[in-house]
Amino acid sequence: MKKIALSIIITLLVCLFTKAQDSQLALNPDAQGKTYTSESGKGPEVKEDNPASNITNKLTDYDGNSYNIVKIGNQLWMAENLKTTRFSDGTNIPLVSDYKTWSNLFSPGFCWYFNEAENYRTNYGALYNGYTISTGKLCPKGWHVPSSEEWKTLMNYSGGEGVGGKLKETGNEHWMSPNEGATNAAGYSALPGGSRGSRGSFFDEGLRGYWWSSTEFVNTSVWYSTMGYSSTAVESNSDDKKSGLSVRCIKD
Repeated sequence: MKKIALSIIITLLVCLFTKAQDSQLALNPDAQGKTYTSESGKGPEVKEDNPASNITNKLTDYDGNSYNIVKIGNQLWMAENLKTTRFSDGTNIPLVSDYKTWSNLFSPGFCWYFNEAENYRTNYGALYNGYTISTGKLCPKGWHVPSSEEWKTLMNYSGGEGVGGKLKETGNEHWMSPNEGATNAAGYSALPGGSRGSRGSFFDEGLRGYWWSSTEFVNTSVWYSTMGYSSTAVESNSDDKKSGLSVRCIKD
């Protein structure tokens, strides 16, 4: 009889424990199916079975170009570089190909890498100078060039240290080998579109991507973020407004 009574008590305790676990999961659905870890205390890393499922179509600019959109945390980003030739109000952005004219420009302007639209436009989009960013009307309506703080939010959500690997497109179709640590886990599909310097020369296609923020450092320079083929880091710095960098828009 004692053995039977003990067995009944153990069975009741197991049932109560299981029910408590089920109740806790019901109160916290996020405890199921996702793993949250931290790298050196630099922000949460979100691991999902299929990050690409966050990508949706389509955002359209004034020229009629369509862009994939990716949700990363609470942010909606373009998953491609901007390639519009017109502002959101329909006015033209000056196309500046000549080196000397580019270096003397103190107003909005854009170009294609090496001035070769047919080779670089589709994959890498356009390179816009900082004066174009400062107009506040480069992105489609309802979207804007991200601030440096919004870039930080993206990096922290995607994992902090080593986040560049989670943002870069995989493989070597566009990135030079080894394209260090590239997993594109966030679905951002960052590409090495290079840049145009303040004196008009082109640099780093295939090696590095540069993206403007909307945050000015001083009146003549703006903060940007950059990723390279040989690192998993995302670095931030400021550059002269005369320089030409890529743009990814973020939803208001």
